[in-house]
Amino acid sequence: MDKKLHKKTVFTCTLGCKVNQYETQAMMQIFEKANYRIVDDSKEADVYIINTCIVTNMSEKKSRQFIRRAKRQSPEATIVVVGCYAQNSPDEVLKIDGVNVVIGTADRNRIVELVEESKHSDKITAVDDIMMVGGFEELDINEMRGKTRAFLKIQEGCNQYCSYCIIPYARGKIRSRKEENVVKEVERLVANGVKEVVLTGIHLASFGREKGSDENMISLLLKLDAISGLERIRLGSLEPTIFTDEFLLKLAKVEKICIHFHVSLQSGCDEILNRMNRKYTVGEYRHIVEKIRNAFPNVAITTDIIVGFPGETDDSFKDTYDFVNEMQFSEIHVFKFSPRKGTKAAEFEYQINSDIMNKRSKELIELGKTLQKDYIVKQMDKVENVLIEAKSKDIEGCLEGLTANYLNVIISGDEELIGQIVKAHLVGFVGSRIIGEVEIES
Repeated sequence: MDKKLHKKTVFTCTLGCKVNQYETQAMMQIFEKANYRIVDDSKEADVYIINTCIVTNMSEKKSRQFIRRAKRQSPEATIVVVGCYAQNSPDEVLKIDGVNVVIGTADRNRIVELVEESKHSDKITAVDDIMMVGGFEELDINEMRGKTRAFLKIQEGCNQYCSYCIIPYARGKIRSRKEENVVKEVERLVANGVKEVVLTGIHLASFGREKGSDENMISLLLKLDAISGLERIRLGSLEPTIFTDEFLLKLAKVEKICIHFHVSLQSGCDEILNRMNRKYTVGEYRHIVEKIRNAFPNVAITTDIIVGFPGETDDSFKDTYDFVNEMQFSEIHVFKFSPRKGTKAAEFEYQINSDIMNKRSKELIELGKTLQKDYIVKQMDKVENVLIEAKSKDIEGCLEGLTANYLNVIISGDEELIGQIVKAHLVGFVGSRIIGEVEIES
């Protein structure tokens, strides 16, 4: 049958962070409203969207690989490149064979218009000076098909300028979404079956700071807390400095908050933290973690670590290793330093040999596995609420879900439980997954 008789089709590919994932989902809905159909097979696509990342050299390389792969897989498709790589290097992206449309980290809501316009033009670039962009670009999501948990972008941009990070130059200055728009979107998501929302942003801790008003993280959380049908609110990655005494006191009053906080560390050495332009010391971080644990017993605290930062000696790496061990994180994400052109750290002296970086990375990853297991063992024999999200992909007759403190739990049960919160007795574990038995209410 003639393909022209069918709806035009769109295939998406997303690299990078949860913010990118949210933005891709929003762009998909924009296409659907314009009568396009989303497909899972790239060879069926009339439009191929690649949402790119540049946080490391590898992510930028992967972005280029996916763009070239799009041309091979869908030679007749309109190829659209969006996101951080497109924002940072639009001319470079446009030179890649097959690219038709380049959009940066703004104007995503014009994507259908630009795709339609590209039919009458060889190549289109819609990339402005991101530092001149004011206001939060609204990209709504009304539903997450088959999902009980939804990521929700509420903040854009970063003013921190850590010496290793290219993202502020690709995302611009901090901008926050209006509280009323966040609340409305969450209400729509809940009406479509979502039980948990995960608030995300480029620098989430900056939410509301540029407004000079009463809109801030706590006021937003309290409004979301009041939404009937919403069961959980989870926060994305946060700077440790947001956890003041006042913030923790108010946060403890948010009944639906998940007791899982991803508190960025990056290094356990004060000298390295200073060179990174981080805004806290090891001692301050330690005190913050103590306060969080006092406010939220059994809390899961996860973090990010960068190894091989310029000037990281054996002694400073040992400081980091020992501090991570002391903090007893429930999970750590380890990244090898990646020099990004345009950042201060890329020009620093004493760049670390890749072999040393690899060795240190492996050591921290192994420590992370030990700490994760230690945390899991402490959860044994507890009864926790589990939000059942899906059928297990590899265990027949089982379902999987998450606890409020981010434990991945496997239970036996019927598919009818998907989307529900059940009480589960935690009785064992396989790797990082916990085995739970559903508690039957009497």
